[in-house]
Amino acid sequence: MMEILTYPSAGAEKRIGKILDRALDYAVSDYEKVSAIVEDVQTRGDDALIEYTRRFDAPEMRPDLIRATDEEIEKASSSVKSEFLTALNRAASQIEAFHRRQVRNSWISTDRQGVVLGQLVNPVDAAGIYVPGAKGGTTPLVSSVLMGAIPAAIAGVSRLVMVTPPMEDCSVNPHLLAAARAAGISEVYKVGGAWAIAALAYGTQIIPSVDVIAGPGNIYVALAKKIVSGKVGIDMIAGPSEILVIADETADPACIAADLLSQAEHDVLSSAVLISVSHALAEKVRKELESQLSNLTRREIAQSSLAEYGGVFTVPDMETALALANRIAPEHLELQVEDPFAWLSLVRNAGAVFLGGYSPEPVGDYVAGPNHVLPTGGTARFSSALSVDCFVKQTSVVYYSKEAFLNESADIIRLAETEGLSAHAESVKKRLLKS
Repeated sequence: MMEILTYPSAGAEKRIGKILDRALDYAVSDYEKVSAIVEDVQTRGDDALIEYTRRFDAPEMRPDLIRATDEEIEKASSSVKSEFLTALNRAASQIEAFHRRQVRNSWISTDRQGVVLGQLVNPVDAAGIYVPGAKGGTTPLVSSVLMGAIPAAIAGVSRLVMVTPPMEDCSVNPHLLAAARAAGISEVYKVGGAWAIAALAYGTQIIPSVDVIAGPGNIYVALAKKIVSGKVGIDMIAGPSEILVIADETADPACIAADLLSQAEHDVLSSAVLISVSHALAEKVRKELESQLSNLTRREIAQSSLAEYGGVFTVPDMETALALANRIAPEHLELQVEDPFAWLSLVRNAGAVFLGGYSPEPVGDYVAGPNHVLPTGGTARFSSALSVDCFVKQTSVVYYSKEAFLNESADIIRLAETEGLSAHAESVKKRLLKS
């Protein structure tokens, strides 16, 4: 099914090129459709929201049903199993503990005589968390609720809003509502897709606008976020899932294959890559992939993903393996090697790194604590995981005494005149005349 390629080689370069060229793939017609939806919601507001929701999700949706009531949220929390709540609370607690370490504080500096400089760190007023519907709400992505809302709450955002596609009967899966309650979300709206993103960005009578939109979604949600970016802040434009595993002869081939398939089954555009210093291990993993594929419910998707954007590469040493991984800059990087901490310092480009044989990517998806909303498509070269920073603004503070101003005024004038900005220079000169 998958050819084992030696790196470096011409064959390996061709395959790597295909993986690197893979990104958020959409047709011009998709962009035009989403643009039309966003414009329609901006123009017609709630009428457009109801129309799209009836057409795609819940045929009987009415305006008075769009917002989940406090009673619905309370009932949902009491209707789910206690075992689920135990798992949910563990995840929420550990996600909160991790993200609290990201909090930035305002600061003031008086290092220069007569000058006070600083930075104010303030949360945005409102944040919208998008949670995908996932099979019409029958497979609730509760982790997406926690990963989006908890960092926003820690940042100090006063208004947390969740939007998610309703089920056919106009309800929301109770597990999602229980997760919203655990994450501190007080507003839940039963709308999804590009129209939900537009509503969050521009506001409607039912859904007031927000300042930042975060959370994963399908291609249409991603395009809508791209379109409204600038009107509101967004976390990122995430593409299909991806994983890269670096392994040596100590790794378990069955576990590696399972980890690769856990991402390949997401989407035909997903990418699953193995880089190994052992050809024997690579061959065992290849056989395991063939064996495990036969038992997958999403076998055709995973098989297509592996065929189009997967890869198995053997390399001469770990240094080469890490250099290639940094070049690909994967969303998820697993180091399934004997001493993973020894190689951690060589990792430069990855959304998240998982160390050792007992730290598979799903640990990070749910309970470890770090955010699972990660840069994809090679954007880990310059982008980071969703964090508290996504929900705050940093405002610079500047104060000069008269003496400090006089001391630096000549340099300000010189630089302004060099740039041809005479009014800037005059702003300083006027004050000099008063001195």
